[in-house]
Amino acid sequence: QRRSLAPSQLAKRKAGDEDEEEEEEDWHPPTSRKRQKAVGETESGECYRSPFRKPLAQLTNRPHCLDSSQHEAFIRSILSKPFKVPIPNYKGPLGLRSLGVKRAGLRSPLHDPFEEGALVLYEPPVLSAHDQLKIDKDKAPVHVVVDPVLSRVLRPHQREGVKFLWDCVTSRRIPGSHGCIMADEMGLGKTLQCITLMWTLLRQSPDCKPEIEKAVVVSPSSLVRNWYNEVEKWLGGRIQPLAIDGGSKEEIDRKLVGFMNQRGLRVPSPILIISYETFRLHAEVLQKGSVGLVICDEGHRLKNSENQTYQALNSLNTPRRVLISGTPIQNDLLEYFSLVHFVNSGILGTAQEFKRHFEMPILKGRDADASEAERHKGEERLKELIGIVNRCLIRRTSDILSKYLPVKIEQVVCCRLTPLQAELYKNFLKQAKPVEELKEGKISVSSLSSITSLKKLCNHPALIYDKCVEEEEGFMGALDLFPAGYSTKSVEPQLSGKMLVLDYILAVTKSTSNDKVVLVSNYTQTLDLFEKLCRNRRYLYVRLDGTMSIKKRAKIVERFNSPSSPEFIFMLSSKAGGCGLNLIGANRLVMFDPDWNPANDEQAMARVWRDGQKKMCYIYRLLSTGTIEEKIFQRQTHKKALSSCVVDEEQDVERHFSLGELKELFTLNESTTSDTHDKIKCRRCVNGHQVRPPPDGSDCTSDLSQWNHCADKRGLQDSVLKAAWDAAVTFTFHHHSHEEQRGIP
Repeated sequence: QRRSLAPSQLAKRKAGDEDEEEEEEDWHPPTSRKRQKAVGETESGECYRSPFRKPLAQLTNRPHCLDSSQHEAFIRSILSKPFKVPIPNYKGPLGLRSLGVKRAGLRSPLHDPFEEGALVLYEPPVLSAHDQLKIDKDKAPVHVVVDPVLSRVLRPHQREGVKFLWDCVTSRRIPGSHGCIMADEMGLGKTLQCITLMWTLLRQSPDCKPEIEKAVVVSPSSLVRNWYNEVEKWLGGRIQPLAIDGGSKEEIDRKLVGFMNQRGLRVPSPILIISYETFRLHAEVLQKGSVGLVICDEGHRLKNSENQTYQALNSLNTPRRVLISGTPIQNDLLEYFSLVHFVNSGILGTAQEFKRHFEMPILKGRDADASEAERHKGEERLKELIGIVNRCLIRRTSDILSKYLPVKIEQVVCCRLTPLQAELYKNFLKQAKPVEELKEGKISVSSLSSITSLKKLCNHPALIYDKCVEEEEGFMGALDLFPAGYSTKSVEPQLSGKMLVLDYILAVTKSTSNDKVVLVSNYTQTLDLFEKLCRNRRYLYVRLDGTMSIKKRAKIVERFNSPSSPEFIFMLSSKAGGCGLNLIGANRLVMFDPDWNPANDEQAMARVWRDGQKKMCYIYRLLSTGTIEEKIFQRQTHKKALSSCVVDEEQDVERHFSLGELKELFTLNESTTSDTHDKIKCRRCVNGHQVRPPPDGSDCTSDLSQWNHCADKRGLQDSVLKAAWDAAVTFTFHHHSHEEQRGIP
């Protein structure tokens, strides 16, 4: 039996009797067991080892001495190999450098200015070899290059816009002035251009350091979340903006104090996005520090230099100011002066100097009754004004978009009044006598209610039914004109010409296509009528007005734009959400009533023809024929002509309507198909029927040059509007967005 040779077992057996110990010492392993061969051992027992296998050296504590020449050669071989950073395509400076030591040589730009497609905003002057030897390398200017992440997505007109903005805010266009107005029309990407400007200023400058530490974006409350999303979209998490769109006063103050206290090259949240209302309420916190740049979106809100918002923003400690507005001139030149004065104080003098030197001569020269001398003086002052303002204002029209977007067909649709509307209208003019309230072409406060009543009557008699019941001034005895058993609980489209046309447009669109429709009105009461009509026809809809919270607005817009959403109609209050919204889910828009301010209508109508739109767009502007709505439209044309002269630099805009003709607000012309068309003396139409442009290719008349052609039913190509013609349509003006469409009737 085999016994263990473990020391513990041996010790136990040794302590036993001698016999066992004797036996233990004489014990040997059994010889019958085969022994394993060693590695390399032959059958005869000889050990074989490979000649390539060296014997192991014995370890000793004595150091192994090398020859001094061998040691020196070994060290030289180590030092002869320079350090290389293990990064592919790394192009660092040559020569020996120690870690942590400032890099020697000229400073380099943040991005490669010679890369294909690079957008270079600043290029340092070329130096001779002699000047390069004398220059201080630590102060040499470098290229300013837009981040390729953004420059790759910028369109040509946007690249030009970014360069203009950068030149203005860095005082390179007007020495000593750091502001500008981005006056591109809606849909041209003003937001993206301003994001590019902010990102560039926050990261680089010719001095090889950030130009600014912080930037503030002030926008309407409905666009705060949109700005935040746009920054996230284009910069992809490279920056963390701070958006304030709600909260308690203490919470907002705490956030603003934290923002203003940020310092250093790497500010955690360098962009603040805030609404005009919140800025005004918390201006004291923001005025305690300085900000590198302020951007005012929809900047035409600052048209009045006397309001609190203007004064709060003007007191902000920042030299660089950018004002974004697609419609810088809305009502008069003095409002335009306020915008220019905000961004570049003093370049147009004081308000009184501007009014005396520019506004009065220009407006006198624009009047249809002006003398030749007044026109000549007005044109001279206009040229002088344009020369000054163009140094800090950039303006491109939406014609650029026709390269990237589908065709847009805009149609002004004149709708006749129903017999009930006509009787109520004439009855009101006889009783209220609003003409006597007008003095010198200006609307007095007492006549405003008359204007509102007539505008609501043009929309639908239901909107003035309560006044008829109470027999207010102008509506005494009017209740008898309504049909027997009439009730405002249900909508009756046949009682309103425009509502009848709208009913046809919606029905034909729903039955013949999968298009979606945006309905826009200035009155929430009209939106209530739209809701009743949609419920009656079983149309799915969403509604956005002033009662909706900011967060909810963003959600319903996103849902409506989804191709899978079932909603057919988007109802929009032009006062609450006309600015900045992107409603590309729809491609048809109905402007149900006009506004005195053409900018409001332009803003609302630009919601569907924007980047991302894939379908042909149809815009319907409904007007009641021969009523105050046509007078409002004519006044819009007069204002837009003024805007074209100053902002768009169109020299041949016709003098549309004299100020004396604007006094004819409170009249009703029942014998015309279009009062506006009669007044412009259209050279395109013969006996009221001319559906094609003149053979020589000239336009209709410069009075209404924005419309490609006029048309009666024979000239219509839009099947939806054609179906509604017999209901109440009397005349239309057409405008095609694409120049090549001008030959289409």
